[in-house]
Amino acid sequence: MADGDAQLVAAVRAGNLREVDALLWRGGNPDAADEDGLPVLCTAVAAGEEEIAEALLRAGADPDAVGADGAPVLWTMVAAFAHRPVAALVTAGADPHQVLPDGTTPLLRAVEGGSPATVTALLWGQYLPAPELPLARPVRERLLAAARHWYETGAEAELRRRTGATGPAKTSTVHDDWHEVEQITLGGRTVRAGHGAVLTTLEAAFGVPTPLTELVARAVRHPDPGHVDWHESSSRLGRRSDEEARELVTSLRHHPSADHRRFAADVLGSRQYFLKGTAYPHHAEDRDFLAAWAETETDAVVLAEVLRALTEHAEEHPRLEAIGLRHAGHPDPLVRRMVSGCLWWPDRHLTVEAAAALRALTHDADAEVRLQAALILVGDERQDLDGPRAVVRDLVRDPHSPLRGGAAEALAESDDRTADATELLLSLLDTDDRILRLVGAYGLARRDDPRTPEAYARVEELGPIHRPDHRANALEDWRGRNEALPHAGNGNGNGNGNG
Repeated sequence: MADGDAQLVAAVRAGNLREVDALLWRGGNPDAADEDGLPVLCTAVAAGEEEIAEALLRAGADPDAVGADGAPVLWTMVAAFAHRPVAALVTAGADPHQVLPDGTTPLLRAVEGGSPATVTALLWGQYLPAPELPLARPVRERLLAAARHWYETGAEAELRRRTGATGPAKTSTVHDDWHEVEQITLGGRTVRAGHGAVLTTLEAAFGVPTPLTELVARAVRHPDPGHVDWHESSSRLGRRSDEEARELVTSLRHHPSADHRRFAADVLGSRQYFLKGTAYPHHAEDRDFLAAWAETETDAVVLAEVLRALTEHAEEHPRLEAIGLRHAGHPDPLVRRMVSGCLWWPDRHLTVEAAAALRALTHDADAEVRLQAALILVGDERQDLDGPRAVVRDLVRDPHSPLRGGAAEALAESDDRTADATELLLSLLDTDDRILRLVGAYGLARRDDPRTPEAYARVEELGPIHRPDHRANALEDWRGRNEALPHAGNGNGNGNGNG
């Protein structure tokens, strides 16, 4: 084995992405094999090093490489639900329609596996953007039938039927790209319960109309906007501007089921995103509809979704501030978390009433409510900033707060130059969280603190800083501003500014 190949094999085995990138950039062989003849891509795949596998594929590694078990890497990645490497493999030329020894294909296995992200990765670039479908009708019908069967039977029930297992299933919730899905292991086989989203994806890809009521049913079967089935249905309806879809969604406002009403609000929010910039004639009408709904909805979870749809795109509405003031004292924190977004508009000063409501919310029992209100107040220079800044610093100070990371980011980006702020940024360098350390170092760099190089060295104690990342690049910017100066660090970089 050549020295260069040996170095690349060692870097892959060590999981050292930075070294792998460096070796490939210097002309390393992406098809290097170890002493047993195993391609280095297979080594990365077997170790679950997805980023390294993607780097090798970008450098030209053979997408049809075969692992030690005799299986092509595409099979392995599909079984592991590794959708990003799957997409890279398909883009590099791996065949998602290759017939396997058992008569299935990688795409069929992915459909049965119930991961919509993996199915989409296999489809993407193959025919979704194309006007003609390359798959024969029997193949498409087989894929649709498989997805429909698993969805209607249920993932766990179908696993039991296929494996004959009678014991308890191991179930967990996992991320499938940006959304969540149940992962079920039983009888030595693992699937994900995203078959509703898989079926919806295939129907859209194959040009098969889905009844609108069926899209709703698939969503509310898992009543959570974070679930893949809900998200796929909401996205499909959100892209539709026809009267049939509008009538269905607006009719759900009065549905006796809170889940159905919440879904309707989510679709209306999605529609503002997907149809933004198009000639959609009912945009203003939809926002008026949401505003009227926000004044009458009694279920807190649904009301929070309605307010989210009204505010997440930071678009003005003449009744928005009044709606926010109306709900500022709502008993449910889910609703109060949405209020801050109702009380401000970009590039406009807060009204007296809105500022007063936000100051009250900075004392809320819910930490997320406090943080959102504080961040809006510190963005308006006409406000007294001491109190809102203290709210942010207190959340950074709390090691148990789930909002610590977000508050730390806000502090690092802010113009809070108090000694307390600097000491808090320094304290982040003692945490065991690499991202928090990076945020602390970034905040020091923005303040031209002379301890910035040492801070970035502390970050790398916990692992490499992956670029591109504006926080990582801040070290080079700091050096450009400070190390070239004859008296670098003697200005305002002592960490004891007066805010």
